[in-house]
Amino acid sequence: MNRAANDRAALFDIDGTLTDTNHLHVVCWWEALRQAGHRVPTHAIHRAVGLPGEDLLDHLLGQDRDRTDDDVLSAAHDTLYATYFDRLPALDGAADLLRALARDGWQVLLVTSAQDSELGALLRAVDADDAITDTATADDVDEGKPSPAPVRHALELAQVPPGRAVFVGDTVWDMKAATRAGVAAIGLLCGGIPRPDLEEAGAAAVYRDPAELLARLGDSPFGQVPGDAQVEA
Repeated sequence: MNRAANDRAALFDIDGTLTDTNHLHVVCWWEALRQAGHRVPTHAIHRAVGLPGEDLLDHLLGQDRDRTDDDVLSAAHDTLYATYFDRLPALDGAADLLRALARDGWQVLLVTSAQDSELGALLRAVDADDAITDTATADDVDEGKPSPAPVRHALELAQVPPGRAVFVGDTVWDMKAATRAGVAAIGLLCGGIPRPDLEEAGAAAVYRDPAELLARLGDSPFGQVPGDAQVEA
C-alpha cells in the first residue's frame, strides 16, 4: 500500500460502500441464524449490517440472550461468506474514486469491521491498493462503529485532525461513528439504506454510489477541505 504524508484524510468503509456486498452478508447471517434455530427477517439483518459481529447479534437477538452459541454463529457466517471471496463485486467507480483522491493529495484509509482473509478478498475486489494509505480494522480498537473509536484510530494513523478528514460510508452506523468523531460524513445509497436514515444519522451529503460521488467530487464535502493547509508559526 502507498504511504503518504499528506494533511487530508479520506476515510472509507468498504462493505456496501466500495463493494456490493451488504446483501451477501444479509443472506449469510440469515442462514447462520436459521441453522441455529433463530428466525430473523432479512430486513432486520440488513439494518444491522455494518456492526461488528457481537454487536450485530446483540442488535438482532438482544443483549440478554444466551451467548453460548455466538462463536458458532459468527463462524457459520464467516464460512458461508467465504464462499463468495473469489467473486466479490466492486461498485462502479470505487477504484477510480480512491485513485482520484490520492492524486489530489488525500491520504486514503479504510475503516472497516472486516478481518484478515475477508479484508484481503475485499481489497482484491476493489483493486486499488496503490491508492490506499492504511487500514483501520475492528481489531485495532475496543469498540466498533457506531462508536467513534475506529474513526479516531484512522485519524491517528493519518495524523490529521477531524476537520481535515471526510468519511464515506453506507450505513447509519458509519454516519454516527464519523459525526461522533467530528468528521464530515458522506452517505452512499448503494448499501441499501434510505437517504432519510443516513441524513438523520449525520450525513452531510448523500450520493447514489462511488461513481456519482466521483462525478460530483468538487461540490461534495471533499471540495470543502482545501489542500496545503497553512500551519501557524
